[in-house]
Amino acid sequence: MSTETTKASVSTISSSGFDVERIRRDFPILDLRIGDHPLVYLDNAATTQKPKVLIDSLSKFYSEQNANIHRGVYFLSEKATDAYEKSRARIANFINASDAREIIFLRGTTEAINLVAQSFGRRFFQKDDEVIISILEHHANIVPWQIICELTGSKLKVIPMDDRGELDLDAYEKMLNDRTRMVAITHISNAIGTVNPVKVMIEKAHQWDVPVLVDGAQSVPHFPIDVSTLDCDFFVFSGHKVFGPTGVGVLYGKEKWLREMPPYQGGGEMIRTVTMGKSTFKDIPDKFEAGTPDISGVIGLSVAIDYFESLDIEAIQAHESDLLKYGTEALEQVSGLKIMGNAPDKSNVLSFVLTDVHPHDIGTFLDSEGIAVRAGHHCAQPLMKRLGVSATARASLCFYNTREEIDKLTTNLLKIQKFFNG
Repeated sequence: MSTETTKASVSTISSSGFDVERIRRDFPILDLRIGDHPLVYLDNAATTQKPKVLIDSLSKFYSEQNANIHRGVYFLSEKATDAYEKSRARIANFINASDAREIIFLRGTTEAINLVAQSFGRRFFQKDDEVIISILEHHANIVPWQIICELTGSKLKVIPMDDRGELDLDAYEKMLNDRTRMVAITHISNAIGTVNPVKVMIEKAHQWDVPVLVDGAQSVPHFPIDVSTLDCDFFVFSGHKVFGPTGVGVLYGKEKWLREMPPYQGGGEMIRTVTMGKSTFKDIPDKFEAGTPDISGVIGLSVAIDYFESLDIEAIQAHESDLLKYGTEALEQVSGLKIMGNAPDKSNVLSFVLTDVHPHDIGTFLDSEGIAVRAGHHCAQPLMKRLGVSATARASLCFYNTREEIDKLTTNLLKIQKFFNG
């Protein structure tokens, strides 16, 4: 399908008072046209779009700063190393970690969870120990725990939910016992938008001295994160979901755990000494960062976070709350459409099915109108089974979206409904 760049038409000020037009000018891709239609990007839970300041920073790094880090004694290497380590401190400040050494850079949320599952699990799990996750989890917070449980003889326990998509906290409390070794819980469901009460869940787990990992991939772009206040033991997120580059992510871990956990991978940079008989390893964070990292990605993530925090976060939250309410009410007017997930505390996800229309057909039709949504099981097959569907269509919202874009989505869903159902 042909594409060309043209200015999209949106309202200057949203109903919440947020200046959407000014914000949209920061994101070049939002000026794109898909065929004859302006791009309506509603797949932010999969990845967010990138501000020009980030795009420029990546070009600047490769044009003026590119060198490998830590091992070089020449100017470019020292400059890149300094920027990389300043980014670590920046991320620690962003989520209020107590020490920059508690920040590990990885490829994304998935690798971060795998690191904790493999490293923590190899050190602490034994036969018949238990790991608690929830029915709301992304596959990235299911499969790694299944793998380590199979290796160690541990068992996976799953917190159920009600029909609205809200977790059963009474069932969760009853699961906690002296065999529980880890709770791993998503902050926000990527598939239906439920916001879990993670602070309460952490407190309950800590009563049993059980550490908690929070998957923050969906929460970081929408509200401030304070790992010290949450008191979580691990917190993970991906750069590309918070307006940063792909291929870079963050693991926060309390120092007491990271020091006891063995390296996840071996190679250069993470070693202290190597002989043919034995190797010794550096302290945190280095022992978890084998090989050459995504240097430009880490530096770019810091730039993206600078951009994000330069905005009025309260105004963003008010605007996104308005979009969710407006979108929910609009979609509910489409005959035969059912929104999946209506928990009282919900973030910016509108996941839905339409009678007698496969979600992939919905996605294909909307694409022909320039509207980008996700269609499928959203890497949450157990949740789809609980909902009684194989897939949904999902519109996920961000602060650069507008009511007008939701109107376009609704108008085209009405066309789809009429075409398939008469």
